[in-house]
Amino acid sequence: MSIHERTGRPTSVGLVLRRSPRTLGIDPFYSEIIAGMEGVLGEQGYSVLLQVVPDRDAELETYDRWAKLGTVAGVLLGDLIDHDVRADRIRSLGLAAVVLGEPASSEPVTSVRVDNYGAMLDAVRALTSLGHRRIGRVSGPLGLLHSKSRSSAFDSAVSEAGAEGTTVEGDYTEASGADGTRALLAAETPPTAIVYDNDMMAVGGLSVAHELGIPVPDRLSLLAWDDSTFCRLASPPLSAMSHDVHELGELAGAALLALLEGKEAPSREAPLPHFIPRGTTAPPPSRGD
Repeated sequence: MSIHERTGRPTSVGLVLRRSPRTLGIDPFYSEIIAGMEGVLGEQGYSVLLQVVPDRDAELETYDRWAKLGTVAGVLLGDLIDHDVRADRIRSLGLAAVVLGEPASSEPVTSVRVDNYGAMLDAVRALTSLGHRRIGRVSGPLGLLHSKSRSSAFDSAVSEAGAEGTTVEGDYTEASGADGTRALLAAETPPTAIVYDNDMMAVGGLSVAHELGIPVPDRLSLLAWDDSTFCRLASPPLSAMSHDVHELGELAGAALLALLEGKEAPSREAPLPHFIPRGTTAPPPSRGD
């Protein structure tokens, strides 16, 4: 007998992603999140339902529809913004809610917290320790809380090192990584290193370096985030701020499962990402090169 047959409750949890229309498929980060969630939830008969939408209104409509139809029992929330009402909205619909990142709800909500500030400090320090003093960054959407946290840390770490930092905004797609890289490299004094807020944008940046004939890492260092298979298969392999994204999904899945079973689900701290040097980071070229 299934969980639904025993309890009359749905046997899915939901995840809604807002993504650019030019995004093809789901990005590697959330693929790993879903895999980790399903590893935990699947043992108890639950599955993960993914919905991709273009904007926040469509996202909220999805939650309303799911609740009305009894489609899901709970929801994982990511990509938080200031004064984010989604957790409160979801719980008002009678659904369990778990936040991936720092909560921005008016009420306490279970979260899997990620230290984006500390991770970005470490990322910039990894580059400045190699000698880089002009560092660019291609960020995710700057309205997101984790992007704001990373921006604050980036500015602080660059200032701490007596370096120069420039951020351009991307949207997590490979194309936006390429566009951001071109913009940074077109400056009168371009950066000698660029850090990207995800792996796909870093792949786009590496392709631009190849296109422009800029040797990586001899003349330009690139540092990715998340460390998916795309980083390891790139040529050269991308250095990355690596963390166990599958484990993040497991932590989120375990928190949702506890809530669905009527148990306490305390918030958890995810392990801090760490710098993995590969083939795209090296000291900057000397002035005479």
